[in-house]
Amino acid sequence: MFNAGLFGLFRLMRVELSFAAGICVLLAEVLARGGPPSALQALCGFLAAFFIAASVLVLNDCFDIETDRMNSPLRPLPAELVTCEVAVAFSAVLVLFGLFSAFLLGWQAFIVVAVLLLFGILYNWRIKRYGLAGNLMVAVTVGMTFIFGGVAVGNLSEPMVWFMAVMTLGVDLGEEIAADALDVEGDRRTGSHSLAVMFGSDRAMHVAAGVFGFVLSLGVIPFAFGWFDRVYLLPIVLFDVVVFHSVSRMLNPRIPDRITDIRRIYIAGTAMILVVTLMRLTIG
Repeated sequence: MFNAGLFGLFRLMRVELSFAAGICVLLAEVLARGGPPSALQALCGFLAAFFIAASVLVLNDCFDIETDRMNSPLRPLPAELVTCEVAVAFSAVLVLFGLFSAFLLGWQAFIVVAVLLLFGILYNWRIKRYGLAGNLMVAVTVGMTFIFGGVAVGNLSEPMVWFMAVMTLGVDLGEEIAADALDVEGDRRTGSHSLAVMFGSDRAMHVAAGVFGFVLSLGVIPFAFGWFDRVYLLPIVLFDVVVFHSVSRMLNPRIPDRITDIRRIYIAGTAMILVVTLMRLTIG
């Protein structure tokens, strides 16, 4: 039972999403500095984003427990692997680790992380039920991980930091709208005003596809302005192919378990950011 509880807490963190937040910060630090950050900046920047994201995701399951009883009964809380009280306490511990990591980077970094935490709590507590407004809040929070990376190394003037923040914001917005389109029945029962509840899941999914298409079209900007050499085309084009394939599947209501296509975009985006970071460090 003890091991099951630990595994449940691990699942609540949704490590792939928390890891992606940390990777976004690392890339922003590399872009802002024009090279590798210090060991302290890299480690504390990654950990601050990882722990704060994980804490917010744990809280999300606490607020969503009734919805998950219908939509995802195998999640740790509805499956009773972990109690809400334990989950909240675990989230608080993660918050302390995240805030301490940010504090080691300075007061400005600490304030940005505190704002990210506040946004996450407000989203879980109130804003999520308001549909598009909730989607936008999550997307802005994800995009702000790049802003945090720039703050962590003391440089927000690098245009690629802001460009990647906008791109990440757009991708996450599309994923949020698409996820709502797949959870429409549960959201309707819990009083959510998502686009899918208001206008139907098919229309919401087409809106998500439009957001993805717009974001992918922005991919030419860093090459047009000379921010990236052509060698960076490979990871970006591969990501575009994954997004295009996943979106084409998400638009087909006859395909079961389309949530895996949303996860595929998350994973592909994280991999692309990781590859671009390594390329920036090795070839400039």
